[in-house]
Amino acid sequence: MIRSLTRPVVLGLALLALGGVQSASAQYFGRNKVQYDNFNFRVLKTPHFDIYYYPAESLATHDLGRMAERWYTRHSETFSHQFDRKSIVVYADHSDFEQTNVVQGSLDQGEQGVTEGLRTRVTMPFQGSYFDNDHVIGHELVHVFQYDIAENGDVNGLARMSTLPGWLIEGMAEYFSLGRNSPLTAMWMRDAVERDSFPTIKQLNTDPRFFPYRYGQALWAYVAGRWGERAVVDVYRTSLRVGLDNAITRVLGETPDSLGKDWADANKALYTSQLVGRTKPQDAGQPVLQTGRKSGDMNVSPVISPDGKYVAFFSSRSLFSIDLYVADAKTGRIIKKLAAPSSDPHFDALTFINSSGAWSPDGKQFAFIVDENGKNDIAILNVDDSKVTRRISIADVGAVTGISWSPDGKRMALSGMQGGISDIYVLDLATEKVRQLTNDRYADFMPDFSPDGKTIAFSSDRGPKTNFQDLTYSPLQLATISVDGGPVTVYAPFPNAKEINPQYTPDGKSLLFVSDQDGFSDVYRLNLGSGAVTRVTKVATGVSGITEESPAITVSPTTGR
Repeated sequence: MIRSLTRPVVLGLALLALGGVQSASAQYFGRNKVQYDNFNFRVLKTPHFDIYYYPAESLATHDLGRMAERWYTRHSETFSHQFDRKSIVVYADHSDFEQTNVVQGSLDQGEQGVTEGLRTRVTMPFQGSYFDNDHVIGHELVHVFQYDIAENGDVNGLARMSTLPGWLIEGMAEYFSLGRNSPLTAMWMRDAVERDSFPTIKQLNTDPRFFPYRYGQALWAYVAGRWGERAVVDVYRTSLRVGLDNAITRVLGETPDSLGKDWADANKALYTSQLVGRTKPQDAGQPVLQTGRKSGDMNVSPVISPDGKYVAFFSSRSLFSIDLYVADAKTGRIIKKLAAPSSDPHFDALTFINSSGAWSPDGKQFAFIVDENGKNDIAILNVDDSKVTRRISIADVGAVTGISWSPDGKRMALSGMQGGISDIYVLDLATEKVRQLTNDRYADFMPDFSPDGKTIAFSSDRGPKTNFQDLTYSPLQLATISVDGGPVTVYAPFPNAKEINPQYTPDGKSLLFVSDQDGFSDVYRLNLGSGAVTRVTKVATGVSGITEESPAITVSPTTGR
């Protein structure tokens, strides 16, 4: 994401070995902003960057320095452009990031990085996943190159850059940081084809319904595939001089209208045949919660109650915030609003992107993650009266990104971050003390207790492609660990595809999960004993949460619904 001193270009959710590095003391950011934490910044100097960090995130920062230099090599070749030195400011987690005084204005939980105009300085939190860290820094450094080219070209380059549409700027950053093939972007394009609502270039320029990151990445992938990757950069550079419409005509030899039509036709030709034999989204199951004028445009992160009668979820039904609701799991009738930032003066926000919360085994309580006092706390409320009875602040864990309540009600499993690195923890609810089960650089997310309470399933990048020396990463795979600790068992039914959101079946013999092994995110079942995998869904668009790695499925621990 980029920000200028005049106005944001776009707002939205997302998402090589180097020479010797040196550390030095650094200035203190945040003097003019109320903060819950004091950040004692130091500087890591790489050949092209000054990276500001604090001691807790030292390991992750040194690896980020190598990522940044690798991206500099790639982007400088792509853009045929070089610069001397730029600054990167990194925070250990999103709660720390939201306290920054480096960036003007507030930052919500959907913003994973910001590049400022004029200063061309990147500010970002660690994501808990090296793949995601690599993607974010690669994305933001595209913006650094965009800004530097604009600033060092025509005298009005920066002003003209600020007039370019979000799909051009953000889509280019996504294309050059993720590449041509993205299952998430493909899902958005299939959805547009399935609904026969593919946008024109004019609509991309002005209509907020068309998310610039996804549609922009797809359009640039089409341009690069037809005219070559150099054409992507040439359209951008020419746009700084003559405007976007003229740049498209000069570089590509056709008008924006013709480009939009050709792009739409190409997507329809590609995806129409792929949709044959697949279930339309509305027919994939019994619709429970749907978007609409009165229900908001987002209902996400569902979690079904132990008896299968109710579903808790986060929704944009409120005009001003994302709130927590509970509904009848059969009819979708809203029973009540459980919580909202406005319902408790201690809540800064409810965390919903990476967590869906957890029901107590008896269904009388619900736990969810809140932003409070500069970190993530776990709030527990009574479902009957919606009163928060307990808030748990977890020492030595800076951010919490997923929770699961044990069947005996005495513990919670959680994915927590410390120093920019994610691990699996077990929280004793009586003492509020945590035990760390994993302790390494691997990404560990989405824990789920087994029905007997002895094992925790989660998603992790512990695959054969993960090599922290070479900075290569396996997709998220299924993994389990004993609640008492010990070795991690990795299950990789589809080793080259993501496997996320593991949910135990009531008998504990299988895991339901989401994978994009064929380019479509669908639900599968893994038999833990035999290793056999069966497909559960075959949806035309895909099964997905608000982001590619957000919770998307939920299973009742007693009924299996």
